[in-house]
Amino acid sequence: MDAVSTEIVVSPSRPHFVPAPVSTAATKESVAVEDYLEKIHELIDEKGYARVADIADSFGIARPSVSNMVRRLDEKGLVKHVKYRGMTLTSEGERLARRIIKRHGILSEFLDLIGIDAETAYRDVEGMEHHISSLTLRGIEQILCELKRNPQLLGRVRSAVQSGDA
Repeated sequence: MDAVSTEIVVSPSRPHFVPAPVSTAATKESVAVEDYLEKIHELIDEKGYARVADIADSFGIARPSVSNMVRRLDEKGLVKHVKYRGMTLTSEGERLARRIIKRHGILSEFLDLIGIDAETAYRDVEGMEHHISSLTLRGIEQILCELKRNPQLLGRVRSAVQSGDA
């Protein structure tokens, strides 16, 4: 049985707080899967291939740990791995990787646009990108478009962020 923690959320239909069960084991697994798919895609784009050693070096973790995850990704049909040769993303793996990269890009661009420093933005994006809903991401994307079209509004938002009045 998965470990379950309780998180306080606001229910849209009720004005009070309600506990929402969150499966921490499933969340950790899905975050890791997304991180690996994103990294594999990045390596293939940069070098034309991705190997266990490249991923291990990039994440700063042991090769056997990476091998185990790559095996699981292969079993899930997200990568095609040939031992000692490297891996490619399957069409499903490619689709998921592109979605993750798009989500990462939207969040990064938004935080950069409103004046968040690069280090803070990086940490925030890494925290948000795995947990943000499609609905919230669409909202942020719309705000991003509006800020780009309205320099006065963008200036006010940046000023508020910089002054701490946000």
